[in-house]
Amino acid sequence: MSKIMHKNAKIYDGYKSFQYLEPGVDYKQFKLAKEIGRVPEYAYPVSEEEEAVVQDIFNEENIISMHEHTFIAPEDLSQFYEFRRQGRDYTAFEALSQSGLDVIFENFMDGTAMVTSLAGWKWSDVIHDLGIRMSDIAHQDMVIKAERLSDLYRAKKEGKIAFVCALESSTMIENELDRLDILYGFGVRTMGIVYSEANQLGSGLREPNDSGLSVFGKQAVQRMNKLGITIDVSHSGDKTALDTIETSEKPVTINHAGARGLWNTKRMKPDDVMIACAEKGGVIAIEAAPHSTVTEKNPRHNIESFMEHFEYVANLVGIDHVAFGPDTLFGDHVELHNVLSGQLSIKSSQASNLQRVEYVEGLENPAECFPNIVRWLVHHGYNREQIRKVIGTNILRVLEATWAK
Repeated sequence: MSKIMHKNAKIYDGYKSFQYLEPGVDYKQFKLAKEIGRVPEYAYPVSEEEEAVVQDIFNEENIISMHEHTFIAPEDLSQFYEFRRQGRDYTAFEALSQSGLDVIFENFMDGTAMVTSLAGWKWSDVIHDLGIRMSDIAHQDMVIKAERLSDLYRAKKEGKIAFVCALESSTMIENELDRLDILYGFGVRTMGIVYSEANQLGSGLREPNDSGLSVFGKQAVQRMNKLGITIDVSHSGDKTALDTIETSEKPVTINHAGARGLWNTKRMKPDDVMIACAEKGGVIAIEAAPHSTVTEKNPRHNIESFMEHFEYVANLVGIDHVAFGPDTLFGDHVELHNVLSGQLSIKSSQASNLQRVEYVEGLENPAECFPNIVRWLVHHGYNREQIRKVIGTNILRVLEATWAK
């Protein structure tokens, strides 16, 4: 793991998820993947002088990931459905303490919340998932549940990490607007309109026909604006995304995606959607989940292909409207995609001619990503103000505009 030994090191006391319970009595125990050292350590190559700049950035700036899943997957992924059935996810606290991250948009695993149904996104399952995860977080001190902007700023000062509770879809609200209020009360501060399959609000990117944002979807957008929930369209179909951006009175995000101009799949966003997002004051965060942000130049997924998407978007919409949402987790992400390919829209959104990888070197998990992203930016000549924007302040600007004061 690429450790950042910064002055504001996270205060970690060795806590492990659910250590206040008795395994085998209170819950079934599964052997989990390694948080640290699952794959060979990779540090993007920089000079000693450049590394000193990287260290200063981690010491002094707010480092924000706009999209992650900080849970630890089971080592044996054939057990994944049974593992998810109990609705108990384990957070990689030790690895996160070494990540250098100050704020993480935690997206849980609610597309695979399978307590009562294999379909995911059921209301009761999502509430179960959120509640148990929040119970675990409430028993430790390093991670704080961020509900106001002040929580984000104090996290770094206190040597802690702020978790922004996020959901990738609004499917679970069905046709009940007040469920948005309930989720806000649970701490949810950003939500996607739709995952890849259509719901009551609109069409997902997997659908062959995109009819755009529904009447109910427009009502939901208005309610989110009033509540202070940041709206995301990463998994929305193109028309639904454009309708959402137009309907919203506040900026909208694309918190984990890439550029379709570099890789022609529905999972990537076309230029017109990204331009509309930026013109509304929003931000586009680049994702790194395996086999997503590849390019013709770099068909093998790695940090170079990932950053090629970053530069494409920055050149398209400007440096003020791009950030990073790697969308990683702890465990074998590639095999997890294989296991879930029947449940989620993963395979349908990937091109067939990419070069398969076992993992994305340099972007393996939430603890490894940002040290290498910042090293890449420093090595390629980005100045301090540009780096400050793309690793934090661009996101904070959007939250200032969308969250309740």
